[in-house]
Amino acid sequence: MYAKMLVLRFPPEIVDKPIITNLVKNYNLTFNILKAQIFPRKEGLMILELRGNNSDYERGLEYLKRIGVKVEPIAQSIQRNEELCIECGACTAVCPTGALNIDRSTMHVLFDSERCSGCEWCVKACPVHAMIVTFDRNIEENAATPPLFYHPESRVPRDERSPSSGGDSSEFPRFARDASE
Repeated sequence: MYAKMLVLRFPPEIVDKPIITNLVKNYNLTFNILKAQIFPRKEGLMILELRGNNSDYERGLEYLKRIGVKVEPIAQSIQRNEELCIECGACTAVCPTGALNIDRSTMHVLFDSERCSGCEWCVKACPVHAMIVTFDRNIEENAATPPLFYHPESRVPRDERSPSSGGDSSEFPRFARDASE
């Protein structure tokens, strides 16, 4: 049995089609939807684990690509910024899949993106925001260029958030200053 975590991006013209149903019926695949954001007439996003025998899995991926679904491994959407990480291990305590763990011999935090489920718990637990998530940034607005560093609770680029960025509140975008005043 072959299984992989994937990010699927659906173009606006096919978000209302029974695509996942077709994967089950026509390609003998099973799935576990971990996250989905689908808006009428806008890009759709789904994070799922897709399972099946290797040939069915490959045929299912071909079907998705043929109808215009962009298929990415989850590893392209979740990363750890090694320069920011202070290796405190806070992320390892909340990671449900063991994708983040501590190598006891070196005490370094290791990240295995292939085991990641995209739950984003590590993003919330990391005190320095070293985990970077790109799969759902501004999906509802169809943003062309997402911010470099993103924290899902703020929806504001890291260099515009602070106090951790070293700036004062006058550097916050206007909407963020309004909310804090």
